[in-house]
Amino acid sequence: MRHPLPEPFQVLSGQLSRLPGLGPKSAMRAAMALLKWPEAETRRLGETIFTLRDRLCICSRCGALSDTDPCSLCLDPDRDDSVLCVVSDWDSMLTLEEGGFYQGRYFLLGDHFRPGESEESRAELCRLIDRISDGKVREVVFALGSTLEAEAAATFFAGMLRKSFPELIITRPAQGIPLGAEIRFMDRETLRQSLCYRQKLA
Repeated sequence: MRHPLPEPFQVLSGQLSRLPGLGPKSAMRAAMALLKWPEAETRRLGETIFTLRDRLCICSRCGALSDTDPCSLCLDPDRDDSVLCVVSDWDSMLTLEEGGFYQGRYFLLGDHFRPGESEESRAELCRLIDRISDGKVREVVFALGSTLEAEAAATFFAGMLRKSFPELIITRPAQGIPLGAEIRFMDRETLRQSLCYRQKLA
């Protein structure tokens, strides 16, 4: 007969397994690791998790997760106000920031960037239009990814923005063959994108 796991341990493992990247076995190992921590550290972790929602907010300017409103990026006077990069999530924004090569502003569409006439899409479009209406933005970069859904969303939002801001430059990151790859290993869609968005050699 297998020895049953104590109920508090099962509850904790079950909650941890709901986190991205943690399956049942990984969650169980994480729970075991927590049991080995000093009591003060586990209590500190619990308090941090408990107060997390109270200490964080959504930036009213860009939609990013922050502990201030507006967030530090929106308050940074050295950022370029003329370029607005539209991303689908906070992870994408962090990835761009870690690269250190983009110095413009951000706008997060969140989970509601699906194209169409849904209430969520209209709400996001209104937010985006309000963000651009101050007259400082000259270019909007749709960095939503290259999935079919992201392509459709970028096309939808770009079309709506052109109606309200005909002078606005609308772009997206270049797509195609990654650095170090060979043509013969590329799939058809990647090859199509690379030829459509080919660049001049310097």
